[in-house]
Amino acid sequence: MSQPMGNQPLIVLSEDSQRTSGRDAQSMNITAGKAVAEAVRTTLGPKGMDKMLVDSMGDVVVTNDGVTILKEMDIEHPAANMVVEVAETQEDEVGDGTTTAVVVAGELLQKAEDLLEQDIHATTLAQGYRQAAEKAKDVLEDIAIDVDADDAEYLRKIAATAMTGKGAESAKEHLAELVVDGVQSVADEEGIDTDNIKVEKVVGGTIDNSELVEGVIIDKERVHDNMPYFVEDANVALIDGALEIKETEIDAEVNVTDPDQLQQFLDQEEKQLRDMVDTLADVGTDVVFVDGGIDDMAQHFLAQEGILAVRRAKSSDMEKLARATGARLVSNVDDVTEDDLGFAGSVAQKDVGGDQRIFVEEVDEAKSVSLILRGGTEHVVDEVERAVEDSLGVVRVTLEDGKVLPGGGAPETELALALRDYADSVGGREQLAVEAFADTLEIIPRTLAENAGLDPIDSLVDLRSKHDGGNTSAGLDAYSGDIVDMEEDGVVEPLRVKTQAVESATEAAVMLLRIDDVIAAGELKGGGSDDEDEGGAPGGAPGGMGGMGGMGGMGGAM
Repeated sequence: MSQPMGNQPLIVLSEDSQRTSGRDAQSMNITAGKAVAEAVRTTLGPKGMDKMLVDSMGDVVVTNDGVTILKEMDIEHPAANMVVEVAETQEDEVGDGTTTAVVVAGELLQKAEDLLEQDIHATTLAQGYRQAAEKAKDVLEDIAIDVDADDAEYLRKIAATAMTGKGAESAKEHLAELVVDGVQSVADEEGIDTDNIKVEKVVGGTIDNSELVEGVIIDKERVHDNMPYFVEDANVALIDGALEIKETEIDAEVNVTDPDQLQQFLDQEEKQLRDMVDTLADVGTDVVFVDGGIDDMAQHFLAQEGILAVRRAKSSDMEKLARATGARLVSNVDDVTEDDLGFAGSVAQKDVGGDQRIFVEEVDEAKSVSLILRGGTEHVVDEVERAVEDSLGVVRVTLEDGKVLPGGGAPETELALALRDYADSVGGREQLAVEAFADTLEIIPRTLAENAGLDPIDSLVDLRSKHDGGNTSAGLDAYSGDIVDMEEDGVVEPLRVKTQAVESATEAAVMLLRIDDVIAAGELKGGGSDDEDEGGAPGGAPGGMGGMGGMGGMGGAM
């Protein structure tokens, strides 16, 4: 970057920096964004394929969860990372629809590229896209279906839809029931916090062996063999500290001149520990969970009193225990009173898949519950967990909003028709951007058809025909290839999944389109018109996705 001043050029950028501007910059960013979308596109829908991701340490992840794929891939290109953020936002907000959001963002960029070549200005495109997105959200609101929060059967259908096409599909009905029961258990006046549903993974058995525990499972064992394995009608104490002699805050020396003094010193320590245990026993404690350590002598005294003790419990587990049992966290054992104790009908150490865990069950109101997910291998259990996490998210969002949409590409087809009508009223060059937005949304039903091995053109024509006839719930059944009423079939998903996908995909596409200058401090790894061979299109360079930098190692697997 230089500019003549007299006869002397003015050097502004360092020698190592790289600048790409104008159409080259737009082309580079669009190529990177499209490459990310292409990486996850084949995973969309009930017939979507899986990806195997192998990191530099050789760890393997097998999944078709969009956000997991994009997080596991080592993406370096800044524009590609902006599209990855779309998936992460979608995951944080609603927990599902990550692949949809990324695929829509990639297609918006593809359509924009065509319009840019026709000399439509990027600002005009951005304006048209924003108008189309606002209209799309209004249309989605209009066609949304109201859901009764007490209709557990309908909620199970929503939970099952979120799991369709993932590793948990073989047992989705059973898991959907567990998910809905879990979410309804932890709902309270303040809303629904799915963090109160603890997910425990156990390798062994089948997915059908998964179960919901109305209470909390702690991945710990009792600290002493002489403690009971099982306590019925237990009073539970939670200590946010340690059952140990406190270290002095200043360096201190104890000079012992004869053995009696040493014995006195040891007796004093023992008495302190005895007093701690007596305090717990006096208030009627049957089970104690401690955030810190428990001294060996204290363990012995607790065992003598028949108190089951667990040490070094995680803070998150302590909070769940407090919520489930009604106990209060106490920082100093000397301050424990009867009112601080919680209650559980059963506290027991059980063997789960070869590991010992503490089960705290039969609580009055299980405002914290645990899901035990089983599977034949670690990869299966991990994928089941991802499916269940998505499912928990959509059930939570449905209960919060009370509105759902039919699946199977139905809302996207309806939006495409509505936006084409709306485009006529927009006028100007923005009209072309709105029409491009309408065409973009049809990438979802088209991809669903492609991934199911169907003819995408035939499926799209049939879908449009049904929607033209006024059937807003008509969607593609990926299994039969027929166009069916998705609401009747129980294939539904929360309204917020679609509105968030449209919103975040549009924002990402608009942001990338408005960039006409990329100034990098070092060499940018990624495709542009100057470096087409290494460009971001998947499968171009050896390693497939090498154009996104750092993704090259994954490329062959995509």
